[in-house]
Amino acid sequence: MNVLVIDIGGTHVKVRMSGEEEPHKIPSGATMTPRRMVAAVKRVTKGAKFDRVSIGYPGPVLHGRPIAEPHNLAPGWVAFDFEKAIGRKVRVINDAAMQALGSYRGGRMLFLGLGTGLGSALIIDGRVEPMELAHLPYRKGKTYEDWVGLRGLKRLGKKKWRRAVIDVVELMRKAFSVDDVVLGGGNAKKLESAPPGTRIGDNGNAFLGGLRLWEEKKVARRRAAG
Repeated sequence: MNVLVIDIGGTHVKVRMSGEEEPHKIPSGATMTPRRMVAAVKRVTKGAKFDRVSIGYPGPVLHGRPIAEPHNLAPGWVAFDFEKAIGRKVRVINDAAMQALGSYRGGRMLFLGLGTGLGSALIIDGRVEPMELAHLPYRKGKTYEDWVGLRGLKRLGKKKWRRAVIDVVELMRKAFSVDDVVLGGGNAKKLESAPPGTRIGDNGNAFLGGLRLWEEKKVARRRAAG
């Protein structure tokens, strides 16, 4: 089975298929609609053969469908029919949850995605729980995303931003009592080193998480049949 994985971000849409080493990168931003995204994906995958599609979506997802518009893209995503537009079976999951799934090694793991915004997901004994921590209040009337997302990095500079990341990680570790904290997203590489008790995730883990979405589905079917 060939799986096409689409990781939608506020700066780029990354597209990668089974067997490929590197993703195709499509610029996104405030003018990116779902229809434009699908058209761009079709251009970069022209002639490729794939059976299934996994989509990492930058917002809350319930029962495989977005339930809120993304903060950093154009509107129109909630009511969009991805399967009809792409012409394949599609599974949609929160983008941080997809990268978390690809980063998971067991136990209780917290994933924080340091990208345009702040993605977050919790995995407990293999069960993925996407979270929306980014827009909760943090300090001085600003949210967690305002401090450790891209806006925070630009406003604070690297040195103060790194201190904010360390503080947020420690708060979250205590709040969720986790064994493992993974920092992913494009800005994780701007940290000088991983904060104590954390590890830096590979952005390629989003691709692995997209593959695991379909692997889990097959396992569930085998268990139900057995």
